[in-house]
Amino acid sequence: MGYFNCIALACLMALSFSSIDVGLAARHLQQMSPMPTLPTTTLPPLPSIPNLPQPTMPRPGALPPLPTMPALPTFPAIPTATLPPLPSMPSIPTIPTAIPSIPFLSPPPSPSSTP
Repeated sequence: MGYFNCIALACLMALSFSSIDVGLAARHLQQMSPMPTLPTTTLPPLPSIPNLPQPTMPRPGALPPLPTMPALPTFPAIPTATLPPLPSMPSIPTIPTAIPSIPFLSPPPSPSSTP
């Protein structure tokens, strides 16, 4: 992973240093005197496309009939397997829904002082 980061950093630095020269070249081109106009030439006309004969398409009714599909072979009957009956599941015990009452505990008796 560190090697990839090093290559990415090197590419970023090379790109940033190369853009400095591009910026200076663009400034130099802007400060130059205007370019003289170049002579224009006329292009020869394009050759015309010859008229080719159009293919004749057959009518939909004139198409030959499609071949018929041959009959598929019949497969022998596969014997069916009968499974033994599943064992009966034990019944699930029911969870009591009534919450038992918590007995109220009285505080311990206070010690009586006897003289």
